[in-house]
Amino acid sequence: MATVSFDKATRVYPGSTKPAVDALELHVEDGEFLVLVGPSGCGKSTSLRMLAGLEDVNGGAIRIGERDVTHLPPKDRDIAMVFQNYALYPHMSVADNMGFALKIAGINKAEIRKKVEEAAKILDLSDYLDRKPKALSGGQRQRVAMGRAIVREPQVFLMDEPLSNLDAKLRVSTRTQIASLQRRLGITTVYVTHDQVEAMTMGDRVAVLKDGLLQQVDSPRNMYDRPNNLFVAGFIGSPAMNLVEVPITDGGVKFGNSVVPVSRDALSAAADKGDTTVTVGVRPEHFDIVEQGGGGATTLSKETSDAPAGLAVTVNVVEELGADGYVYGSAEVNGEHKDLVVRVDGRAVPGKGAVLHVVPRPGETHVFSTSTGERLSD
Repeated sequence: MATVSFDKATRVYPGSTKPAVDALELHVEDGEFLVLVGPSGCGKSTSLRMLAGLEDVNGGAIRIGERDVTHLPPKDRDIAMVFQNYALYPHMSVADNMGFALKIAGINKAEIRKKVEEAAKILDLSDYLDRKPKALSGGQRQRVAMGRAIVREPQVFLMDEPLSNLDAKLRVSTRTQIASLQRRLGITTVYVTHDQVEAMTMGDRVAVLKDGLLQQVDSPRNMYDRPNNLFVAGFIGSPAMNLVEVPITDGGVKFGNSVVPVSRDALSAAADKGDTTVTVGVRPEHFDIVEQGGGGATTLSKETSDAPAGLAVTVNVVEELGADGYVYGSAEVNGEHKDLVVRVDGRAVPGKGAVLHVVPRPGETHVFSTSTGERLSD
């Protein structure tokens, strides 16, 4: 087993002036499952290919354990890669596909068969060893690709969106299998995906990239609870965090007809940047509904003669998921229409056209600088 280190690793493609990966600083612990995640074109697959030796490194260094592998060919790096398209040989049986790398390495047939059968048992493929790939389902083919990596007993597994060709249900079950398999084998794994739900459910830590730059690397829980900036806040979480630009006022920020308390440190930091507004982030589950009306809906709290507290959200669509429901609505904030998502009780969902008055739950707001996007709150 081994650690993996990116030491200011940079990749600039020929003909481009902007790095695809810009001075990436990242350390993966021995036996850790690290997920690289980000939108298309952010540099995550390029980073993985640099580690594999499939892309040149134009600056910085990459280390596996104590070895500098920056300019070593792929075959000398002691890594095994699993691709999204499986890359199986159609004319070979499952057993031959899994043992092919060992055959090329000159391992004797008995040893190859032993390793292949051990891997097949782990992956529940023992009954399929004599079949050709075309006789397997997508999930089974992916397990064969995993088996081919396992038999090599590499220091590092590299996985490039291995589940993207599977249907939604199979993706969920296969990601569970991959995560449990990695924990059982204890092999250092770097996994690339564009699916943040996949990243949050599989990784020991998650690294978020944007435009070739590392935005944050943290445990899934910390990343969800304390995103470093507006990009991470909006990217991590499903449905995404609501981000609303609101004016600063005495003691907090003005959120509709309510003043939401914000830490003095956050307000001072905003003032130092010359901001008169901040961007407040609220997860859909962290809104409290203070009043509901219109569209035939019932009132959830005592009505007052004054304007209702909080922000008025008009319901456009409701997703009913059983235990929970998600309201997709629109609100007017500072004269602009803003789309918001609010989680509601799945047994008491509002109707289309209803108006909810919502306020962020105390202590559950995230405050970011509108000008720089940096996190201001504790």
